[in-house]
Amino acid sequence: MNSTLARNPLVWLVAGFVLLVLASTTFFRVPETSQAIVVRLGKPNRIVNAYDPNEPFGQTGAGLVAKIPFVENVIFIDKRVRDLDMPQQTVLSTDQLRLVVDAFARFRIVDPLRMYQTVRTEDGVADQLSRILGSRLRNELGEQPFAALLSPERGQLMDDIQARVNAEARRYGAEIIDVRIKRADLPTGDPLESAFARMRTAREQEARNFRAQGAKQAQIIRAEADAEAARIYANSFGKDAEFYAFYRAMQAYQRTFADGTSSVVLSPNNNEFLREFEGRRGR
Repeated sequence: MNSTLARNPLVWLVAGFVLLVLASTTFFRVPETSQAIVVRLGKPNRIVNAYDPNEPFGQTGAGLVAKIPFVENVIFIDKRVRDLDMPQQTVLSTDQLRLVVDAFARFRIVDPLRMYQTVRTEDGVADQLSRILGSRLRNELGEQPFAALLSPERGQLMDDIQARVNAEARRYGAEIIDVRIKRADLPTGDPLESAFARMRTAREQEARNFRAQGAKQAQIIRAEADAEAARIYANSFGKDAEFYAFYRAMQAYQRTFADGTSSVVLSPNNNEFLREFEGRRGR
């Protein structure tokens, strides 16, 4: 009878099916990009292929792993860096400009056990980090002028926010890799137009101040130059009075007859203005 059962294909088919089900419930494969939590009767029992920053290249816990069938379950968690798109935040800067900030962050799960014990899932971590980052962005950016968000100082500000958020992210088994601002714009409509008007007025006032300072400096330079010229003329007059009188007369002639249309009516008798034309006669 046993030999008859052994020759029965249905028996082999049922036995093969049972072995296949048993194998599928006993072994599971952990990819290189994932880490797995083995849960025994609802409680975490062990971590497979956990994230390790000092892990040698190619030496991981990934591969085929055994578990107790029907007693242990497996929860897979992504080991790679994930993107976190932040909802737009409205921030009031120190110069009273209302800004709409569009930011993003990147994070990874570095402690899957803590993540499972606190928020259970990766989406739960993302929700918590989104709230924390949103609050931190509003607080930190609200202490900065609008110009700081457009300058190279913004990079350092983002690094400070990342460091502070990381302290809270560790409570959920996560690590913030990067935080950046994609856009920081003024709201459209009347607030934008009024902000542009204030900025235009401020720049015009700044330009007027620059022009006034430039005019003042020009007057000072011009006065110093005139004083220096007067000193040079005085020294020249003291050394050679006749040459100085000749030079001044030539300058007067040049200014008077420069355009070629001037007419001068003067008495030719002992006229001081025409003395140089007369070869300085009459002295």
